[in-house]
Amino acid sequence: MAELINMPRLSDTMEEGTVAKWFKQVGDTVKEGDILAEIETDKATMEFESFQEGELLHIGIEEGGTAPVDSLLAIIGEKGEDIKSMLAGNSDTAAQTTEEVATTVVAAATATEDAVEEKAEILPIPEGLEVITMPRLSDTMEEGTVAKWNKKVGDAVNEGDILAEIETDKATMEFESFFSGTLLYIGLEAGESAPVDAVLAAIGKKGTDPAAVKAAITASAANDLPASSAQPEVPAAPAPVAEKKETPQPAPVKVQSPAPAPVGQNGRLIASPLAKKMAEEKGISLQQVAGSGDGGRIIKRDIENFKGSVGGYAVSQGPKGVESITELANSSIRKAIAKRLSASKFSAPHYYLSVELDMDHAIAFRQQFNTLPETKISFNDIILKAVALSLKEHPQVNSQWFDDKIILNQHVHLGVAVAVEDGLVVPVLKFTDEMDLRNIGHTVKDYALRARDKKLTPAEMDGSTFTVSNLGMFGIQEFTSIINQPNSAILSVGAIEKKPVVKEEAIVVGNTMKLTLACDHRTVDGATGAQFLQTLRSYIENPIRLLIS
Repeated sequence: MAELINMPRLSDTMEEGTVAKWFKQVGDTVKEGDILAEIETDKATMEFESFQEGELLHIGIEEGGTAPVDSLLAIIGEKGEDIKSMLAGNSDTAAQTTEEVATTVVAAATATEDAVEEKAEILPIPEGLEVITMPRLSDTMEEGTVAKWNKKVGDAVNEGDILAEIETDKATMEFESFFSGTLLYIGLEAGESAPVDAVLAAIGKKGTDPAAVKAAITASAANDLPASSAQPEVPAAPAPVAEKKETPQPAPVKVQSPAPAPVGQNGRLIASPLAKKMAEEKGISLQQVAGSGDGGRIIKRDIENFKGSVGGYAVSQGPKGVESITELANSSIRKAIAKRLSASKFSAPHYYLSVELDMDHAIAFRQQFNTLPETKISFNDIILKAVALSLKEHPQVNSQWFDDKIILNQHVHLGVAVAVEDGLVVPVLKFTDEMDLRNIGHTVKDYALRARDKKLTPAEMDGSTFTVSNLGMFGIQEFTSIINQPNSAILSVGAIEKKPVVKEEAIVVGNTMKLTLACDHRTVDGATGAQFLQTLRSYIENPIRLLIS
């Protein structure tokens, strides 16, 4: 029987993924363990392997397309298997009643050659019921455990409410509802486990008899009939990432009002949960949007392509030239950067300490060190080693803030900010204080190359205790950075500048470099940050200490 393959959650912060490349095409044979596609997340581009065997019958997201976690990615089944009912059910789950889905599944099951002749009585499923299944929250997840229910049978549920906490093979994550209504059925109690796609809960109309819901779902399960799964819509083929628009400025033109959006039996507009969410964020009234989905249902692309109007007229300013813009879709990495750095800037009380270092000895040290065979270190390598040794002497700066505690890290895992096409990634040098300068140099170069090719693994970007950001190679003399939470500090490194300096009561030409330490005042006091910079100065201005510490 055909299996639905959904967009996996490949990192703990991933909310959507982009298909960078397909390794299989419709009609290809797929074996368990084969690489199906490369998926771009908010942290990296990773290979996604198949857990099923059969023929690739359907691709739900084309290369370059982006969709939320749990969206339909592909379907794998037997050669020639009819999947029309599966596609219809998946694209219109939010608008269909569970009764309609159950009818479709019953018809498909009856048509199979190996169907069991004697089946338990199938009870009618209450109208408007939405059955929620155990989600796949990680790429290796095969089953999940309900750690905690945040709602109980009879409670009102709004779209976006946290229903439960699900424990996977990697972490415990919050699971939110895509539907609004009353919680009528719980399939797994707290502490119980079940495979992915097993019935987790059911949400429906207020006043529906929970006993009838339980009986109908139990009967459906006894006949091996999967209930309607709460999946987001199947994304349409993506629009071009960049689009240049050149629009002449004519006189105001009357804009035709769109056809009214379809209304369901219960009086609600028929729109997918994702479309509703996007419309709310953009301030668009669904009453104005014409749906292009099945039965006129409003879906994601309708919101993306909606052209608004004011008073029924398109706004114009007259023939004064041509306006030109380029629209770039926000990548997963860019969205993650915005979310994490905004949270850090507005929650951690940042303050900044700056020093200017004498780099003459460091320059001479590097020149001499690089005369060794097969050796070439950078100033950044020197700084990273000096930072690591300084953190060992000042664990308060190598700390992390949590709401209920402060952790002082005795190990040093340095995050090294690397600029990539879509923004910024931070690979981590584990136990940097134990690495020599050549090892640091080789590792940083390897990380930088693979970061730009989006080949870093999540494990190579997790676990930092302190971060260093260096813009000196771009000629930036001084800047400040936002702390990479939950860490307590980040160091900004500027360019080496040749300028007049005073040495031994005389003005001479010298080389200096400015460092700026951003600290979280909840964990690092001003004096503590200043003492750390004093220690760091002693290592960089006397780099021979790096070889004997």
